[in-house]
Amino acid sequence: MSKLGKLFGTDGVRGVAGTELSCSLAYKVGKAGAIVLTRHSDVTPTILIGKDTRISGDMLEAALIAGICESGANVVRLGVIPTPAVAYLTRKYGAQAGVVISASHNAMEYNGIKFFNYEGFKLPDSVEEEIEDLILQDKLNDPQWSKSGAAVGRVTENPDAAEDYIAFAKSTVKTSLAGLKIAVDCANGATYQTSVRTLKALGAELVVLSDQPDGTNINADCGSTHMQALCEAVKRYGCDAGIAFDGDGDRMLAADENGCVVDGDQIMAICAKDMLARGELTNDTVVATVMSNLGLSIAAKQNGFSVKQTAVGDRYVLEQMLKTGEILGGEQSGHVIFLNHNTTGDGLVSALKLLEILKRSGKTMSSLAQVMQVLPQVIVNAKVDNEKKKAFHTHTEIQAEIEKTEQQLKGEGRVLIRPSGTEPLIRVMLEGKDLEFLQKEAQRLADFIIQALA
Repeated sequence: MSKLGKLFGTDGVRGVAGTELSCSLAYKVGKAGAIVLTRHSDVTPTILIGKDTRISGDMLEAALIAGICESGANVVRLGVIPTPAVAYLTRKYGAQAGVVISASHNAMEYNGIKFFNYEGFKLPDSVEEEIEDLILQDKLNDPQWSKSGAAVGRVTENPDAAEDYIAFAKSTVKTSLAGLKIAVDCANGATYQTSVRTLKALGAELVVLSDQPDGTNINADCGSTHMQALCEAVKRYGCDAGIAFDGDGDRMLAADENGCVVDGDQIMAICAKDMLARGELTNDTVVATVMSNLGLSIAAKQNGFSVKQTAVGDRYVLEQMLKTGEILGGEQSGHVIFLNHNTTGDGLVSALKLLEILKRSGKTMSSLAQVMQVLPQVIVNAKVDNEKKKAFHTHTEIQAEIEKTEQQLKGEGRVLIRPSGTEPLIRVMLEGKDLEFLQKEAQRLADFIIQALA
C-alpha cells in the first residue's frame, strides 16, 4: 500500500494482514492516528478499540495499542463489537477517538484499520492525509511524539460495551417485534452476539445462522455478501423475513418471506416512504450514491420524495447528509445511515427500523418491497493493477467503447465504470431493461479494459 504514497482507501487502511497490513504498519497507524486525533485534548486522551472476529485481529490490536500508548494516549479495549457500536460508544463515553480493526465484508485474510473522531464520524480526507504524512514522511521518530515513563498510555477494558450498544439499538424503535419470525445471518462476524440478543430482547422469534466464528470463517459463504443460505432458511423455516449482516456489522441486507433479496436501495425506499408518511423524512430526500439502482429514483418520483446522488462510498453519502440536513442515506450494498440515531451505517439499527415497519404495517416484506422496481443491473469486475486503476479515465479507446455501449442503451439505461477503493479492480456496471444484453456487454467491456490496461 505504501508504494502508492497513500495508505487510506475509501474505508480506512486495508490489506492482507501480516504482509500488506503488517504489525509494523499497524503500530505506525496507531501512533500517527493518536497524535493527530488527540493533539488538541487538554486531558490525557482516551481511544476506544473494537474489532471483528478475524484471526489477525488480536495481532493487529496489540500493534495498534503499542503505537497509541507510545503517543501518550490511553486505550479502552471493547473486544469483538460491530463498527457502528464503536462510533456510538466513542460519543457516549466521551473518548477522543475510536478505532475499528476490520476489513468489513472482505475475505478472512484481509484486515483493516479505520478511525472515528470524537463525534463518532469517519475522518475526512484532510485528516487522513495528516496521518499519512506523519507515517510516509517518517516523522514518527521525532522525540516530541514518543512518551516514556509515567507518560505512556494505559490499557483497560470495558465489559459493559456490548450491553451499552444493545440498549442504544433497542431505543431506536418503539414497536415490539413479538410475533415476527426472523432468520438472522451474523456472517460469523462482529454481530454474532449483539444482533441476536437485541432481536430476542424485542420479542422476535429467531432462526440464527453463522453465529459460530472461529477466526477464519468470517464472511465465508455467509452474511450480506452471500445471501443464498439466508434466503433458503427463510423459506425452510417459514420466516416473515431474513436479515443478513456483513463481517463488521455496518451493512445489512434483507430477504422477504419468499426468500427474495431486499437490497439497500429497496430498504431505503421502504423506510423513506414510511418516514415521509410520518413527517420524519427531512427535506423529503434520501441521499444515495451513483451506484444506486435507477429504480430508486423512479420510486422516489412515484412516492413524493427525492434522491440526491453522491460519489461511491458511505463517507460521501454522510458528507452530503451533514451538508444539507438529510437523515436517511446509504448504498445499495446495505450500508444505510439513519443520522438521527448513529453517525455511520448501522446494520442492526437498519434491521430494527425495517422490521418495525414490517410489524407496524401488518404487510408482508414482499409487499413492502414493491415500492421499488429493481431494474436489471450487472456488475463485472475487471482485475487491474492498483497502479493502473485510474488510467481508464484518460484512455481514449476505453472511453470510446463506453460511449458505444451507452449509445446502444438508447437512453434507457446507463454505464458506470469506477475503480474499487480497496481492491485491484475496476467495476463495470451496466443498468437497463435487457438483462441478456447487459450481461454480454458488461463482460465485453470488462475484458476490453483488462486488455487495454495490461
